[in-house]
Amino acid sequence: MECKIISGNASTELAGQIASELGVELSEVRVGRFNDGEIQVKIVENVRGKCCYVVQSTSTPVNENLMELLIISDALKRASAKRIIAVVPYYGYGRQDRKSEPRVPITARLVANLFATAGITRVLTMDLHAGQIQGFFDIPVDHLYGRSVLLNYFKLKELKDVVIVSPDAGGVERARSFAKHFNADLAIIDKRRPRPNEASIMNIIGEVKNKTNIILDDLVDTAETLTKVAEAVKMKGALNVFAAATHGILSGDAKKKIQDSCIEKLVITNSVHLLKDDDPTEKIEVLSIAPILAEVIKRISNNESISDLFFN
Repeated sequence: MECKIISGNASTELAGQIASELGVELSEVRVGRFNDGEIQVKIVENVRGKCCYVVQSTSTPVNENLMELLIISDALKRASAKRIIAVVPYYGYGRQDRKSEPRVPITARLVANLFATAGITRVLTMDLHAGQIQGFFDIPVDHLYGRSVLLNYFKLKELKDVVIVSPDAGGVERARSFAKHFNADLAIIDKRRPRPNEASIMNIIGEVKNKTNIILDDLVDTAETLTKVAEAVKMKGALNVFAAATHGILSGDAKKKIQDSCIEKLVITNSVHLLKDDDPTEKIEVLSIAPILAEVIKRISNNESISDLFFN
């Protein structure tokens, strides 16, 4: 392939898997720090006239990883790269996508503007927190879904009497799509969020009793909502409780909460690199999205359609 795969420090493992799927080597880029902490970047290889894919999730530490992506992109632009395509499996700052109250920012739009300013000509991302974020970009956006990977995982388990649970009203479309492909029922949690990262379960709409419940969300951060939903459906008579999400942020003591919960297994993808620590992780399984991203990169490079890869 006539393209370059470049990795930031946030997604080195995923970028390596993508390069392996494509049968190419990762291009060498040196990312260091000045004494005051500023990010220093050097593109080692000649990229003049090349199509460059920069793989970097803007996850924890989000500010460091975001700036690294922007600086790498700026370096590629000034090295006369033909196209700079940001492969951002997890789009940080996406949760602030509207003015929910006075005097707050819309960071999802701000970051979109920064991408274009840095010279990025196209964005390839996965499971945005809100689909309308695509409209914040003045450059093409390919919005993929990790749910196809999750769907295949659960289909292989041959579960019976399944109900897909949306943890809030905003995720109903996501859960309904998953339920349709799974030929399963749908349940919705009526949730109130008094403060960020804090949820109160109010009501369950749908039948969860004597069924295998799969709680589906786009991301798991503190796991506060997820574990409360799992507890609520279990109290309503759920036989088994599984959970699935594309992005496993798992900040703070999220892993311990999941380990101590009634959730049998949380299935996530490697869109975000999990930090190594001593917390128990027996209940967490990570699936790779590298084959999906590699196929999309291949088709974009060959000017082929990718519409049949979207999971609706």
